[in-house]
Amino acid sequence: MNSKHSVLPHFFYLAMLFMLFLLTACGFKLRGQISTLPFETLYIAAPPGHTIGSDLRRAVDATTTTQIVDSIEEAEAVLQVLNASNERRILSLSGGGRVREFELIFKITTRLVDNKGIEIMPQNQITLMRILPFLDAQILAKEAEEQMLYQDMQADAVQQIIWRLSTIRKSQAEPNTDPVN
Repeated sequence: MNSKHSVLPHFFYLAMLFMLFLLTACGFKLRGQISTLPFETLYIAAPPGHTIGSDLRRAVDATTTTQIVDSIEEAEAVLQVLNASNERRILSLSGGGRVREFELIFKITTRLVDNKGIEIMPQNQITLMRILPFLDAQILAKEAEEQMLYQDMQADAVQQIIWRLSTIRKSQAEPNTDPVN
């Protein structure tokens, strides 16, 4: 009986190892595991006073081999954050006319150009929404929850932007040097 139990764990580990090899052989990557972007250097132009620029810099530095540079002239590509905004809409009211739920909306518009201003990736917008239940008795807690939800949406948007940048083909990122007839 002991020999039967000692073989089972070895078989299990061997099966797990085999599955791991199969996953890596097919090119499987965990979500968010982007290692390369189609350009060596990147400049991020974001609105002053908004944390989206620093979040994008930190994420690109941490998850890719692309180097963030401090000037447009040094960059192979420029990520322009054209707009980043938070909105709050009333979603539902109680019978007495008090707010019961808010819809929180985070919108960001970006585009990618080379260091000469030639568009690599056209302007695109990411819109994320969350629902915030609201109680008058918990105003301070709900304000903190609202800020946390906006931060979560911004982090999600940063990951989506990096993912979109990773889908650009190298030929799109390189300027066209063919002579024009």
